[in-house]
Amino acid sequence: MDSVPRLTSVFTLLFSGLWHLGLTATNYNCDDPLASLLSPMAFSSSSDLTGTHSPAQLNRRVGTGGWSPADSNAQQWLQMDLGNRVEITAVATQGRYGSSDWVTSYSLMFSDTGRNWKQYKQEDSIWTFAGNMNADSVMHHKLLHSVRARFVRFVPLEWNPSGKIGMRVEVYGCSYNDSKLRLSSSPPSATLGSLLDDQHWHSVLIERVGKQVNFTVDKHTQHFRTKGEADALDIDYELSFGGIPVPGKPGTFLKKNFHGCIENLYYNGVNIIDLAKRRKHQIYTVGNVTFSCSEPQIVPITFVNSSSSYLLLPGTPQIDGVSVSFQFRTWNKDGLLLSTELSEGSGTLLLSLEGGTLRLVIQKVTERAAEILTGGNLHDGLWHSVSITARRNRITLTLDNKAAFPTQDTSRVQIYSGNSYYFGGCPDNLTDSQCLNPIKAFQGCMRLIFIDNQPKDLISVQQGSLGNFSDLHIDLCSIKDRCLPNYCEHGGSCSQSWTTFYCNCSDTGYTGATCHNSIYEQSCEVYRHQGNTAGFFYIDSDGSGPLAPLQVYCNITEDKIWTSVQHNNTELTHVRGTDPENPYTMTLDYGSSMEQLEAVIDGSEHCEQEVAYHCRKSRLLNTPDGTPFTWWIGRSNERHPYWGGVPPGVQQCDCGLDESCLDIQHFCNCDADKDEWTNDTGFLSFKDHLPVTQIVITDTNRSNSEAAWRIGPLRCYGDRHFWNAVSFYTEASYLHFPTFHAEFSADISFFFKTTALSGVFLENLGIKDFIRLEISSPSEITFAIDVGNGPVELVVQSPSLLNDNQWHYVRAERNLKETSLQVDSLPRMTKETSEEGHFRLQLNSQLFVGGTSSRQKGFLGCIRSLHLNGQKLDLEERAKVTSGVRPGCPGHCSSYGSICHNGGQCVEKHSGYFCDCTNSPYEGPFCKKEVSAVFESGTSVTYMFQEPYPVTKNISLSSSAIYADAAPSKENIAFSFVTAQAPSLLLYINSSSQDFLAVLLCKNGSLQVRYQLSKGEIHVFTIDVENFANRRMHRLKINREGRELTIQMDQQLRLSYNFSPEVEFRAIRSLTLGKVTENLGLDTEVAKANAMGFIGCLSSVQYNHIAPLKAALRHATIAPVTIQGTLTESSCGSIVNSDVNAVTTVHSSSDPFGKTDEKEPLTNAVRSDSAIIGGVIAVVIFIIFSIIGIMTRFLYQHKQSHRTNQMKEKEYPENLDSSFRNDIDLQNTVSECKREYFI
Repeated sequence: MDSVPRLTSVFTLLFSGLWHLGLTATNYNCDDPLASLLSPMAFSSSSDLTGTHSPAQLNRRVGTGGWSPADSNAQQWLQMDLGNRVEITAVATQGRYGSSDWVTSYSLMFSDTGRNWKQYKQEDSIWTFAGNMNADSVMHHKLLHSVRARFVRFVPLEWNPSGKIGMRVEVYGCSYNDSKLRLSSSPPSATLGSLLDDQHWHSVLIERVGKQVNFTVDKHTQHFRTKGEADALDIDYELSFGGIPVPGKPGTFLKKNFHGCIENLYYNGVNIIDLAKRRKHQIYTVGNVTFSCSEPQIVPITFVNSSSSYLLLPGTPQIDGVSVSFQFRTWNKDGLLLSTELSEGSGTLLLSLEGGTLRLVIQKVTERAAEILTGGNLHDGLWHSVSITARRNRITLTLDNKAAFPTQDTSRVQIYSGNSYYFGGCPDNLTDSQCLNPIKAFQGCMRLIFIDNQPKDLISVQQGSLGNFSDLHIDLCSIKDRCLPNYCEHGGSCSQSWTTFYCNCSDTGYTGATCHNSIYEQSCEVYRHQGNTAGFFYIDSDGSGPLAPLQVYCNITEDKIWTSVQHNNTELTHVRGTDPENPYTMTLDYGSSMEQLEAVIDGSEHCEQEVAYHCRKSRLLNTPDGTPFTWWIGRSNERHPYWGGVPPGVQQCDCGLDESCLDIQHFCNCDADKDEWTNDTGFLSFKDHLPVTQIVITDTNRSNSEAAWRIGPLRCYGDRHFWNAVSFYTEASYLHFPTFHAEFSADISFFFKTTALSGVFLENLGIKDFIRLEISSPSEITFAIDVGNGPVELVVQSPSLLNDNQWHYVRAERNLKETSLQVDSLPRMTKETSEEGHFRLQLNSQLFVGGTSSRQKGFLGCIRSLHLNGQKLDLEERAKVTSGVRPGCPGHCSSYGSICHNGGQCVEKHSGYFCDCTNSPYEGPFCKKEVSAVFESGTSVTYMFQEPYPVTKNISLSSSAIYADAAPSKENIAFSFVTAQAPSLLLYINSSSQDFLAVLLCKNGSLQVRYQLSKGEIHVFTIDVENFANRRMHRLKINREGRELTIQMDQQLRLSYNFSPEVEFRAIRSLTLGKVTENLGLDTEVAKANAMGFIGCLSSVQYNHIAPLKAALRHATIAPVTIQGTLTESSCGSIVNSDVNAVTTVHSSSDPFGKTDEKEPLTNAVRSDSAIIGGVIAVVIFIIFSIIGIMTRFLYQHKQSHRTNQMKEKEYPENLDSSFRNDIDLQNTVSECKREYFI
């Protein structure tokens, strides 16, 4: 070993490039909390409610919970001393904890000396800051201009009128160096190491090659690159170790000189210590430097157990006063540091760590306790020194050389030392008077313990000759920094206790014990599979991998799922005045990294970007062999001189390929160089060149020369991995892949389906370690893993069989915190990972999928969408060259067919499935989107039953044809409606033999279903539970199966009826929605309802397997449907949700819910002309006589019908379901409609 110099100066190494001088410290990250670490003595105020100064740090809950003045008025202020002049960039406030006291506005003042204050101004006026609305929320303000000061004063201006002034405050900033020179930007730096003050040697290695720097501390390495343009390091002519000999040099750290030992100090192979020992002229020393390491040997102890560790040391009893001091370090916020029973009835002394704050309490039975609170964040793992002195009625608690005193009057307190001092905890066999521990025991390290100013020999404790102890490590501090390295992934912040670490994943986009799992799906295809429709989504293409989530627009249609990534310039952009020497260049920003975009593109089946070049005397590509005038840059920063619609390597436009350009001599329309506007537009679709990152235009500088360009968003469809599946059909078959490297975190997810009893999904072996996933029985999935501490096995048992030939989902994960297994939506099984022992998963064999290396227990069935740590394995490609395994796996609809709703049919594709909505009245990717339209007065949609016809394109005739039954034995009718018009005719079906079915609204708003079947008898069913012309959405379902009829209204069964055996609906001729325009000899009541037809909105109309409204709106040219009047597609739901009062009340063709206001006076209706009055009277008399005649005839016909059908009416109630007999009124009287059955 080389000689060891003992230094009392800072050991400093700084690498930087060429940095310019002149800017201020605001270029640094300057947002550290400054007040949270202050002692209570740093706070002062104009007055205090308690009579003494109250600490008022943000989020403080102990003591008074903040500051409140004795009187709440405009002369009050709260002040803090930050100890040194600092740069202040932000402030924050809260109200006083657990009170109704808070400040609603305040101003700030600053000072360097505590005198000569300066008010904070913004926009050249004294600034008022908005305060709080309650006692707990934090109001944070970033200062527009940072302020340099030592003292900060908060001046309340307004406060809660129902309470008093109350504040807890924080100041944010950083240390300020008042040197006149500053670096213009922060040199690249790295921070490594923790707990380096443990009296052990630590190694440091810095290596640089060009701009690449490797920084290693104790085997932990961090890599970074230097800034600047040059690779050479232009450093000072001298290197300083242990300190900076010349104050004020650029890069000088605001740190004390290094105090300790350094050995084996080399710079580029030169032994610096050897040169110093030999007093070479290149070396000079400043201060106390010796060539030996004689650091004092300090004996630390470790309190291991939070429930049973303690140290008992004796003291000298009955001394007037107490004196105890020691140092401690810990990661725990809470723990007992010291407890002792004082002599002469002085009470009990208790020193504890509570929430990271030091709390001293001296409690007598009959008197008020003396309490001191000081410090904060004392669970930071650093050494902190504590000293307690109590003499002559004065109690002092000193923390890190800062003294604190009780807030209470202690003039009457007499304290005498005890004879037993318990550090860290209490033995189980003691009473509270002997050792009191209101919280858990201390876990951490202590050293340098002094009692009554005498050091305690901890080696003697270890030897049993002094005191007593339990669960201690003596002569060892076993503190461990569990956050170095930081195992919280994806930017998760790490915190720790003595035994474990915790990850805060807030705002990372990831979740889990180590922030490993993305909260977003990997593609739009997955969102669609979950039942989502179009919208903006975040996708994480590599799942738990390093790439961040990316916001995209998922356009989920019936046949494709498009993923669109927008950039910053999708509008048409005009360009003038450019030439090859002065080109126009525009760079496109997609708001993401190129790696993210490449992952989206590579994971898609097809990608494209539309490019459009509009030109007038502006050439585009010139000739196939010439220098192009315009080009674009792709993903690899390569220049591409081809345009949309053309494959790579062909310097042409789309029109050049099919020889349709304006000038046949050119290969682009714009290359014809015409003095008129034209364009070349097409799609770029070669994935390896996408996305477009830049466009360059050089030919718009001539007379009348002008161009305009537009590049659309990146659009992709087809997920290459979600449906990537293989079928294993022999037990000896498997797929093999490279070794799965996942030392600290491993996640495996996939889908499977099988009929086998058992089989191994996946296996990877190491020398001792292994990982295995298998179906161990028809209802069990087992995940087994061994990282060197013995196998850990998780089993999920399913209440139903998993070998049911349906797709099931499995996800297994192992990290440093836990091992877990999830199957479908069953409860997740977890086991905590041991904090001790081996933790690296080290595998070295190939990864076997679908089998094992022994070719036993192979899996029979299908595996799909296999992901390992976010990486997607291409199973199908590997299966193409593997025997016993086939690419693909049919049968998706058996598992996912239920995602197609409302009669939609699941149709298999090679990669997945889609919903065929041909025979559904709905549409959309899941047949859930309503197809609806607004009917006006006179609007009619008539569907004629005739020869079969295809209703959609690209669907085979057999699957899409619609046939008319000659004599259908059933009707399955369903539709929704919204209207304010009554009477109305909603639906009418007639046959060639004058049978009909009509659905109408009577004048009173009741709904009526009228059947005429077989022998001419009319059956009328009326539902009058409410007025259905009430501008609300109603859903009607009519189902007749042979003799049985049921009617549902708004999801409730309203009627069940059995027709006579001979009832039959003969051949149907047409179905009409709205007004019947043909002369069909309508029934009288139907004719009344038909007078206005239907005014309102109809939605999702279905008759058996026919969707007449959908046919009219989507397939009017090929379907046997006739539309008369105005039919406007619209959403009935949106009409219902619109403001009813906003709908005009004057009936017109533009208002589907229009109605005349009977109270509105008739304009110009007053006439004095007697001839006009007489004419009106004559007309009224004529109408009255006509009505009387019609009623007489109607009553006579009804009487005859009553005689004929009297026996049938007596039998009719017996045909009804018993549950509805009491709900149906079988009256023989007639109101406004013919003989009816009321519900």
